[in-house]
Parts: sequence; C-alpha cells; structure tokens
Amino acid sequence: MASFAFIVPPLMGHINPTLSLGAALLQRGHRVGWIGLDATLAGKLPEGGELLHIQYDQDDAAKKDNEQYLDQITKKNVSGIESIKFLYEDVLIPLNRFMYDGIVSILQRFQPDVIIHDHQLFAGAIAAYQLEIPYATSVTAPAAIKMMEDLPGIHEWEIRQIVGLQQELGIPGDTSVATSEALTLVYTSKAFFGDMALPDHYKFVGPVILNRQSLHPFDWERFRQLVKQPRVLVSIGTTFDHSYKKDFFGKVIAALGGEPVSVIVVSDVSLFEEWPDNFIVQEKVPQLELLPYLDAVVCHGGHNTVCETLSHGLPLVVIPIAYDQSHVAGRVIQAESGVRLNYKRFKAEHLKTAVRDVLTNPSYKTAAQRIQHSFAQAGGAATAIALLEELAIPKHFHH
Repeated sequence: MASFAFIVPPLMGHINPTLSLGAALLQRGHRVGWIGLDATLAGKLPEGGELLHIQYDQDDAAKKDNEQYLDQITKKNVSGIESIKFLYEDVLIPLNRFMYDGIVSILQRFQPDVIIHDHQLFAGAIAAYQLEIPYATSVTAPAAIKMMEDLPGIHEWEIRQIVGLQQELGIPGDTSVATSEALTLVYTSKAFFGDMALPDHYKFVGPVILNRQSLHPFDWERFRQLVKQPRVLVSIGTTFDHSYKKDFFGKVIAALGGEPVSVIVVSDVSLFEEWPDNFIVQEKVPQLELLPYLDAVVCHGGHNTVCETLSHGLPLVVIPIAYDQSHVAGRVIQAESGVRLNYKRFKAEHLKTAVRDVLTNPSYKTAAQRIQHSFAQAGGAATAIALLEELAIPKHFHH
C-alpha cells in the first residue's frame, strides 16, 4: 500500500474535499496524513487519518502572526481584482513562506509516496519538487484555472509572485512549479466549468463529497414540522464581518419572513432580537444532511456550497461577495441553474422575487439536475482515487 500526504491551508472549504478523498484512500488500506497549521483539524479527520501538525518553537508573536492570516481572510472587506491582489500579498505569500520549513521537515519524516497540495499552498509543490516526491494539485477554486484565460494579466502577476517565492526558497529559474504537471484534480465537471483548452493532466473529477460526517446538531423535530412548504437554506459562508451580516440578514428577514417558505438560516442567532416564525436559525448546520430535504439554496457563491447544492439537483440564488465567488456565480448563470443578485445593490424585494422564481419556474431545477448528472458522470472520489493510486506507482513499473 502507498502513503499519501495532503497539504492544506486552514480553511474548511479547501480541506473538505481532501477529507472525502482521504477517507476513500484509508478505506483502501493506504496511509494518509494531513499537513497543516490547524490543530483542531485532528477532530475532523476520517478514522485512521494522521494530523501532521506544523508547529514551530516560537514566541507568541509569531503564533499571532499565523492567526492573523486567517483573521484577515475573514475580516477584510475586499472585492474584485483588489481581493486577488490582497489574497496573494497579504495572505498567501506570507502563509506559504511561514509553512514551508514545517512542510519540508514533516515530509522528510512521513516520506509519502504522493503529495496532494492545495492549489493555494504552493509551498507544498515547492517542497515536493525539492524533495523529488510525486505531487498532485488539488484545485478547490476552479476560477483559479479560468483566470489564465479570463484575466491573463492577473494570472501572470500571480505566477510572478509564486516564482519570487520559489527563488527565495531555492528553486532557480522562472518557471512556476505551483501546479503539478502529473495530475491536477479539479472538483467540478467540464459541463459546469465551461469551455477551455487545458493540458491532459487537468482532470475534472466532479465534487468529492462522500465520507464526510457532520458533527453539527440540528433541530430536526422543528424542521419536520415545517414540512408543508418549500424549504430554502440561506448561507453566506465565513468571509464576512458582523456589520455586513446584520444588513444582509435584515434583507433576508424582510424578503422571506412570513412568506409561504420555510427558511433555514446559517447565522449567529443573537444577530437579531427575534427571527420570523418560519425561520430556523443556527450558527452551524449539517448542510450535506439537509440538502436532500431542501428545494433551493441562497448562498454567496462559494464553490463547495454551489457544487453540493447542484449535486442534489437544486436551484440557487447566488449573491457573490469576493474572491472566486463572482466566477462561480457566473457559472451558475451560464448553466441556467439559478438567479444572481448584486450583493451591494440588492433589496429585500429582489431576493423575494429571486427565491420565488427558482422555486416556481421548473427550468432552474431541470438545469440543476443536468449539472447533477454531469457531476455523477465525472466520477467523484472514485475517479480521483484511481488517478492518485496511479501516481503512487513508481515510474519504473509503468512499462
């Protein structure tokens, strides 16, 4: 059997697909470890998975630094091109520089046959390249690939940032090693991703959402009582600070409060004194367990949530805020599986109309089911596992 090491940033959206793949690899008897900064990840790993926690002997100031990267991603209010520049300069380059030594020493100890690094953790690719270990790239935000075509100037700028870090860490030359040329896994289908000529090592395996158990309790009793009418989930992820949340959920209440829909809202309950009677509000919900019972999802266009929704053949209302969300929202519109609202300009009335539209016009659901089918055809975890196992076979067995 082989050993695999996932290298992940401390962001659940990027970690989730690796938990599904890791669980499947473990079931097949492989050894699987996760290299990361977040100690709490240990509690989320599938049984048998090993947390390879990066820890440095350091004073608290440097530890606070590390907390800061995460805080910045969640608190900073940036959008569009500016958010990409910020992401690299203020988060990704410092984060990768910070993690590199830890990644190298853990890899030397763990000695994996194959490394799977998150596309934003190019330090993992640099380390794999330096140590001559086969590596695959895990792309949780396919917009990163589309950018080569859509925003070539920005893409070249990104590559320059990465190459600068490579040179600093001892790889000469100006070719980026950040994306594996052996295997780049993209967690969507070609149908949802759209047309773009890409080399053969880009594999569209579809979303990998099996083998993930949710640890979030939920008021199923009350949920069942709301059963008589369409059920809608409203979730805007974590990239959001408090003042915006209040404004956003205020519009949700005005739009859907007292309407003939049941609304499950992912939010801090204390945001408002009281919520409408047709709302269930929880800070965290078991999203995957809920989806089979829902009729539509309102979200910010995070890639995972959108793909999980479409995997269940459900229509969407997308309200993108920053990073790759606008791209994902664009794909939803292209696939005709939902309605898009402008986050800065939408009013309660627009949201009410959009939700009614996706619930009553069957074409949205039909389109969502078409994408659901394309995901199933892409093969998900099974396809990805076969590709990873192939990468683990030493080259001289390939004859």
